[in-house]
Amino acid sequence: MLQEVFYWIFNMSVTATLTGVIVMLVRLIKKIPRRVTVFLWIIPFLRMAFPFGLNSKYGLMALLSKLTTKTIVVYQPTDAIAFSMTNSIMAADTYFPITYKVNILGDIFRVASVVWIIVSLAILLMLAVTYFTTIYEIKDSTHLKDKIYLSEKIVSPAVYGIVKPKIILPASYKDRDIELIVLHEKTHIRSFDNLWRIIAFVIVAVHWFNPLSWLFLKAFLADIELSCDERVLSKIGYDRAKDYAASLLESKQGATVFASAFGGAKIRTRIENILSFKKLTWLSLTVFIALIGAIFYALLTNAG
Repeated sequence: MLQEVFYWIFNMSVTATLTGVIVMLVRLIKKIPRRVTVFLWIIPFLRMAFPFGLNSKYGLMALLSKLTTKTIVVYQPTDAIAFSMTNSIMAADTYFPITYKVNILGDIFRVASVVWIIVSLAILLMLAVTYFTTIYEIKDSTHLKDKIYLSEKIVSPAVYGIVKPKIILPASYKDRDIELIVLHEKTHIRSFDNLWRIIAFVIVAVHWFNPLSWLFLKAFLADIELSCDERVLSKIGYDRAKDYAASLLESKQGATVFASAFGGAKIRTRIENILSFKKLTWLSLTVFIALIGAIFYALLTNAG
């Protein structure tokens, strides 16, 4: 049973890698705002989280099926609609239960599945310990106002928690102008960014054996910060972009895993993105939504 689970996890990881590489390439198009491209990370993470997909004749997997991969239909309610799983490595002859093409493959997946589950559980345990340790450390923070607190144990402003998120600032920020910093963190809260961070970490913990999954995670976390910057600028206007950039430069950088930090990505990249910010017109927004929809359809559907 365990090796069958790992077999499909491995296949899901291969497919997610293909979609993730395409997302990375789309990110290189500077004219597409990060508050738009950040949604594309849903695609590889969904591919890593769910084995099933809707069949289509026009998606990426339909194109690849002519060269490699095999589609296994698992549910077909009508002639026009079918849900399937993609067998990217094609190491099996039958699937429920799995019988491998050669016996040695069964032995390899049997051993690999044990290693996979042990390391996955270890990473998940480490993440849980890190999360609860972080929450415990900021319990003695001092209330400033609203959901804003001060703590001597952190060096960078950040949002902590998911159900009842709090904005924690370094104690030295007590007498500083924190308007733009707080606006940034409130934007994280409204977008449930801490929740998405945890979901992403958990998914990557399951796919720890895939080095590109860690690269995708790093890019996703960076895009969360860049997207948040752009959403803040859309509220305050480009006239205050330099003030916002100055606030970012004055903040120390702190490493946070489950907290959305004000200084949570490469400063140079964020400053460049802030100073080149352009507000979206209705026309450009419509074009970007259509583009995102087309990419979702192409990358999330299976061969049919």
